[in-house]
Amino acid sequence: MTEKVADHILARLREWDVAHVFGYPGDGINGLLAAWGRAGDEPRFVQARHEEMAAFQAVGYAKFSGRAGVCVATSGPGAIHLLNGLYDAKLDHVPVVAIVGQTHRSAMGGSYQQEVDLHTLFKDVASDFVETVTVPEQLPNVLDRAVRTAYARRAPTAVIIPGDVQELDYSPPGHAFKMVPSSLDRSGWESVPSQESLERAAEILNAGDKVAVLVGQGAAGARAEVAEVADLLGAGVAKALLGMDVLSDELPGVTGPVGLLGSRPSYELMRDCDTLLTVGSSFPYSQFLPGFGKARAVQIDIDPHMIGMRYPYEVNLVGDARATLRRLLPLLRRNTARDWYDETCAAVERWREVMRRRAQLSADPINPEYVAHSLDPLLPDNAILTADSGSATNWYARHIRFRGTMRGSLSGTLATMGCAVPYAIGAKFAQPDRPAIALVGDGAMQMNGMAELITAAKYRDAWDDPRLVVGVWNNQDLNQVTWEMRAMGGAPQFLPSQSVPDVSYAAFAASLGLTGIRVEKPDGVEPAWREALAAEGPAVVEFLTDPSVPPIPPHATWEQLEATAASLLKGDPDRVDVAIQGLKAKAQEFLPGPSGESPTGGGDS
Repeated sequence: MTEKVADHILARLREWDVAHVFGYPGDGINGLLAAWGRAGDEPRFVQARHEEMAAFQAVGYAKFSGRAGVCVATSGPGAIHLLNGLYDAKLDHVPVVAIVGQTHRSAMGGSYQQEVDLHTLFKDVASDFVETVTVPEQLPNVLDRAVRTAYARRAPTAVIIPGDVQELDYSPPGHAFKMVPSSLDRSGWESVPSQESLERAAEILNAGDKVAVLVGQGAAGARAEVAEVADLLGAGVAKALLGMDVLSDELPGVTGPVGLLGSRPSYELMRDCDTLLTVGSSFPYSQFLPGFGKARAVQIDIDPHMIGMRYPYEVNLVGDARATLRRLLPLLRRNTARDWYDETCAAVERWREVMRRRAQLSADPINPEYVAHSLDPLLPDNAILTADSGSATNWYARHIRFRGTMRGSLSGTLATMGCAVPYAIGAKFAQPDRPAIALVGDGAMQMNGMAELITAAKYRDAWDDPRLVVGVWNNQDLNQVTWEMRAMGGAPQFLPSQSVPDVSYAAFAASLGLTGIRVEKPDGVEPAWREALAAEGPAVVEFLTDPSVPPIPPHATWEQLEATAASLLKGDPDRVDVAIQGLKAKAQEFLPGPSGESPTGGGDS
């Protein structure tokens, strides 16, 4: 049989070592679907419930495999549905290739059914490369460039293929004028800064007495080098949310997450340091970095387009994190004074005790912090975690301690809801021999997580380790926004926008043949996690949690707590004092008092 364009596309994807394509069918890609049938489902077509979920699965696959994720959608509405997932890839710098159908060439410009100007639609999200294939001879060049650009720019790209083109006989580009042949190989490459800039960076770092290191996902391949630099300089290491798995939390100088969802030790590390080294992070919240003029700073980033932002760095080193740190290490001197490092380690220990005590506080019916705190010691050392966007993200950031080969991610920059379950599904195809755990709020579950449980049920037998655990915080409230309204706007909960129905996620899971567990009391939390982690397939465990437990920021003061309590109980003044005392008790000693002192008198913790 003559090779069709669609056949050639799938064959070329196989040559690029693409093993999975996440998508949803439609008549705009009928030619490709027929080719999949002829190819024996290679690469494997993974059917999501919605094209947005297919894009998220491709992002999750890319994040946890180190390879490009590929997604496919039909013309018109299918292409439009991809956008949110592709923007997630764009903002988190993840290589994803979208293959999209289009109406037949003869109908284009005729206001035909499902005809959308896809170049205009994708020109921002796939700004690094978007192209339409109109004749067979454009292949394999267009597809090769899409894949190569996705890897090189760590970005989404898009290839648009009209339906009639998919069914044309394939003919390669010839050795002729205005033909563009293409090659497949993509060698490894390494970027390093100049020796002169490395020496300037070393001078700054060696001069520091109180050095802080901030790492993001760009430091993921430089775990050993980051640890060695921190040891030499006596530095504490804070982690952006996308870099939570870069360094083990078992190392004593690792202060955990930084930012609004961060830890108190990370806040203090940035507040009090005199020198900052940022590696592979574009952490955007400058208010959580050292005060301007308080610290000298060096940044390492592989992307010259992103470097030099967020803080007035003196030296910006453009290069691969691992290669750059390896060249920097011989230039660094050991800081023999360990007072700063010892203070940082002590702050970490105090923080862990505060988190333990906060998790043990009573709530109605279950303290949401206790849910994450109980999970932490039960996690296998090779677990993959995904976190959704919402108040549950706070508990993921503050209570989960990474160790071993654990991996974790979330929608770090777009901060979109609904990513955790499809991320976990993508992770299972990327690493089928490892357990995946998605941590999700009830809002995100109702948005799309429940539908993707069907996908998990459909593919449960495809994974060597069939464990995919979805933990749901069921508080019947869009809780993160509710607390933002209270803390930032001084407004009480607006029930018409914030209240969500009480749905039995466990019962829905059970209806699909999955393990479903509903926990209504604190004494059932740990056994439920154990049961879910031991299940012989996907499991959903939902916890009825208290929406009134605040995700207190690490830099909060008593005045802010009082304002939050007042807004929480607006309209009932007699209860404000009681609420303030309750919030103070929940905050415990980790909050500074009005003048900066610890409420317990034990120092600023």
